[in-house]
Amino acid sequence: MNMPLSKAELKKIQASAEEACKLMRALSNRDRMMLLCEIGQGEKCVGELEIALDIHQPTLSQQLTVLRKEGLVKTRREGKQIYYSLASQVAVAVMGLLYKYYCKK
Repeated sequence: MNMPLSKAELKKIQASAEEACKLMRALSNRDRMMLLCEIGQGEKCVGELEIALDIHQPTLSQQLTVLRKEGLVKTRREGKQIYYSLASQVAVAVMGLLYKYYCKK
């Protein structure tokens, strides 16, 4: 018979569940999902993302801002260009699973 969780264990599980929900909310938008898939293939600048995914301003900037605020992507500036790469190992793992089951058909 399993012992009930302590309050500390329950709080830890609840916090983990909240983090998982935040990730799933970020992934629940088609444009953000496509951006993460493309960025997951390697660092990309805004112009490359716009061409590859046919997502135009201001939608592109809006969705990249959400991904950055959620800690899923990070940026690097080179001159006037801003490059995006994945920042979350959890997001990398989830995107890998999604790619395996949905993109390799």
